[in-house]
Amino acid sequence: MSIIIKNLNKIYDEGTPYETVALKDVNIEVKEGEFIGLIGHTGSGKSTLIQHLNGLVKPSSGEIVVNGYDISSSKSNLREVRKRVGLVFQYPEYQLFEETVAKDIAYGPTNLGLDEKEIDKRVRESMEAVGLNYDKVADKSPFELSGGQRRRVAIAGVIAMNPEVLILDEPTAGLDPMGREEILSEIKDLHEKKKITVILVSHSMDDISKIAEKIVVMDKGRVKMYDHVHKIFSRGEELKEVGLDVPQITALMAKLKEKGYELKDNIFSIEDAKKEILKVFGGKDA
Repeated sequence: MSIIIKNLNKIYDEGTPYETVALKDVNIEVKEGEFIGLIGHTGSGKSTLIQHLNGLVKPSSGEIVVNGYDISSSKSNLREVRKRVGLVFQYPEYQLFEETVAKDIAYGPTNLGLDEKEIDKRVRESMEAVGLNYDKVADKSPFELSGGQRRRVAIAGVIAMNPEVLILDEPTAGLDPMGREEILSEIKDLHEKKKITVILVSHSMDDISKIAEKIVVMDKGRVKMYDHVHKIFSRGEELKEVGLDVPQITALMAKLKEKGYELKDNIFSIEDAKKEILKVFGGKDA
């Protein structure tokens, strides 16, 4: 499931005194099965971009083609678009409304006109994918659950649609450290098991460095950078120019190197940092 974005532009209130350019000449190609991190400061165009990918916003000009299907066309079938591309908004638990977890997750598949057996199968599989026990949770009200569990229910509702592309907007926002780690781990597992294309929007460079393969950096509605994680985070000064930074562990390793320790460049994960520090200080290999 490839995504090809060509010369995408979005102008709000065009031709009026309030005209605002939200996206300008965006060109991105995402290959099938890739895990992409999307970063940028507030107002950089991230949210506008992902809303285009789900058909919520139509471009002023340009094309968005998902696996050969032009979702930017005025003739595109939005139902077909949203079967292909699932979008999980920030704080998706605020959109829960059914009386039980199972019914809430089943809402999308039911609207697709699937039979009860297939709906039940999808509900069970999507709950398992996000770490929810069907027997313990399915018949509970979503509002009896913790914040992290409600987040999982909302994500499961999108997964139950069997999208070919999954887009998540700040999926760990507002969660405690344990909740953040669990959600990220489940998203990574989902990507690996289902081989779907994932686009993760985040303000956390640490989160992005842990699970993304490539990163799109947005700035003022444009794509500032698009490359593999290690190449993006090796451009720390450029990231700072657009209001971003490198992961905390990368900054720490750079400080140690400044103090004379012979450490490798481009360390982006705690595990890699641990191995490097043990090697330099004579410890056993981790």
